[in-house]
Amino acid sequence: MDYLQLRDKKILVFGVANRKSVAFHVGQLLTEAGAEVIYSVRSEARRESVTKLVGSDPVYVCDVENQSQIDDLRNKVQAQHGSLHGIVHSIAFADYSAGWLPFDETPREAFLQAVDISCFSLIAIANAFREILDAEHGSVVTISISTTRMAAENYGYMAPVKAALDSSICFLAKSFSKFSKVRFNAVCPGLLKSSASAGIPGYVDSYLYAEKATLRKQAVQTGEVANTVAFLISPRSSGINTQGLVVDAGMSTNYFDSELIESLFENGNSTD
Repeated sequence: MDYLQLRDKKILVFGVANRKSVAFHVGQLLTEAGAEVIYSVRSEARRESVTKLVGSDPVYVCDVENQSQIDDLRNKVQAQHGSLHGIVHSIAFADYSAGWLPFDETPREAFLQAVDISCFSLIAIANAFREILDAEHGSVVTISISTTRMAAENYGYMAPVKAALDSSICFLAKSFSKFSKVRFNAVCPGLLKSSASAGIPGYVDSYLYAEKATLRKQAVQTGEVANTVAFLISPRSSGINTQGLVVDAGMSTNYFDSELIESLFENGNSTD
């Protein structure tokens, strides 16, 4: 049964780095659903490694910091695959090479680069591909985070960047509504184990805390995020537009969990 109604649909997936990537899990799930998956990665070296993971599926190179490469990718996809049903944008980058810094000391260059790659790339891609996206049933899904209002010091300036991404889906959907029914949504996962997260200072401690804070005491799995992306890409989610679907296993409702509080006091942090 083709529940997701994705059989033979063409989906362009940005952002596969390795087997741990959200984009890789999404691509595999879409393939299982019968979709024709097209991949885009940021470098030739990445293309070679990703090709080994995805077999015969086409893999193109596109550095989203370069508009001419985005336009060239659009031309290649149009020439070789025709129209698209959907686009998955799983791209984010932050330069933490300077180590942890207080937010007010965020380097301008690093912040603007993060905005360009993690947020503006979605706008640039949507604009470039607007003519070949299915105007009646098309769907664009990006990957955000579960909340941009939690000031996690080690995550730093990426939360404001993701907030800009969250806002952008609303404005893109509004713009596209003038000439199509293409939908724009975000999947907003809690903390995940990925190669990208490994570069965030102190991420492991935050991940372990987040796992304890979930209602089920088990961290969100990348496959669960991929399931949500596939649903939003599919026609089954046709009534959902401009939304951010949080996938955090109930973490955001459970910060005052009794076990967490007891553990804190047992470690000598009681205010009595």
